Amino acid sequence: MRLVSLVDPATLEGEARAVADSGIAQYGQALETWRAIMHSPDLFAAYLPFLRAVAGPGRLDARTKDLSALLVGSLNRCAYTVSHRTASARRNGVDERELELVVAGEWRGFDDRLRAALELTRELTLEPARLAPAEHPTIIDDALRSRLQSLFDERELVELTMSISVWNGLARFHRVMGFEFDMPPAPEGVAPH
Repeated sequence: MRLVSLVDPATLEGEARAVADSGIAQYGQALETWRAIMHSPDLFAAYLPFLRAVAGPGRLDARTKDLSALLVGSLNRCAYTVSHRTASARRNGVDERELELVVAGEWRGFDDRLRAALELTRELTLEPARLAPAEHPTIIDDALRSRLQSLFDERELVELTMSISVWNGLARFHRVMGFEFDMPPAPEGVAPH
């Protein structure tokens, strides 16, 4: 059951309506996340362009962004996020076996960059609530930090870390909101249990 009702995009005005129309043109529908956020039109007007900047084309490749976001959804056990990130990954050429391997934590066959990105994703998703800031002020250890800095440039690191952070927030938002699927559910080997 949803926490809030879903807003009809036709009731929006101004910038929020323009952003909604643009999103609907791109996806063929108004997603449930959007329709909940539309309760705050100014927030929605900023949200969708920001999310496009985070998840869309950038310096960091789409495959890494998609697989990292999928892992965030899986670790947060959010079926809605996983369904959306699975759909995005498939659109960007990721096959089902790769999706399954990411969720299962079987990363040995991936290149160094993707493995490091997934390790950062796991750490940034699971550790903040567990690690005391005085002992672990930046969450990740020096070895992972060094690997990341040797494999990615600074712009890529910002994009990756922002993406992980945003998807963590969204996965938690999606779960508490109780959205229904508006994209196909993820396949059995990818769906959270």
